Amino acid sequence: MVGLVRITLRLLADILQLALSMLRPARALATENLVLRRQLALYRERGIRPRRVDPATRASLAFLTRFIDWRVAVIVVRPETIVRWHRAGFRLLWRWKSRPGRPPIPIELRRLIRRMAIDNPLWGEERIANELLVKLGLEVSPRMVRKYMPKRPDGQPRGDQRWSTFLKNHAKAILACDFLLVVTATFKLYYVFVVIEHGARRLLHFSLTQHCSAQKFESLAING
Repeated sequence: MVGLVRITLRLLADILQLALSMLRPARALATENLVLRRQLALYRERGIRPRRVDPATRASLAFLTRFIDWRVAVIVVRPETIVRWHRAGFRLLWRWKSRPGRPPIPIELRRLIRRMAIDNPLWGEERIANELLVKLGLEVSPRMVRKYMPKRPDGQPRGDQRWSTFLKNHAKAILACDFLLVVTATFKLYYVFVVIEHGARRLLHFSLTQHCSAQKFESLAING
């Protein structure tokens, strides 16, 4: 926790210093940059090794190097080290984006799903989800229903049509769509909506936006 606080304070201090530097004349910044480079050159000639980079400095360098050509500016660490820090940043971002989403459904609803699946062996997750919605007003996704359905004993045939069989029979008439998240090299998030022709695997339409909402998604799906 203390390390996270130090990293946050270091980033805030560097961002403030960067904002103040942007208010200075370009000539003054260029001159200061040259003076600092001269001093760094003297340190390199004397072979003076810098102290070990702490986590706060590591996070600050990884953030600031996104805005410059760091391969010629950073000399205290090797280029592959900077790349490794950037990769670590991507991993942290995806870990944060992949945190647990929907909470588990109530235990009573789980038991109801199991009972409906046992009493109606010919029903699949789609049918059970529709029954819950139409007759009880409970909105549960088929994927969530499948998660809590009892396992089918070995040798017992499926009551519903296999998905692979359905696709094989209707591939030419199916348009598949997906809504996915893309992260750029500068950590910008884009929401992408794609539509493909399932039989030919041909891309029919795609569109993207940085700001996602129910209205925006409906506009993408209808108008593109």
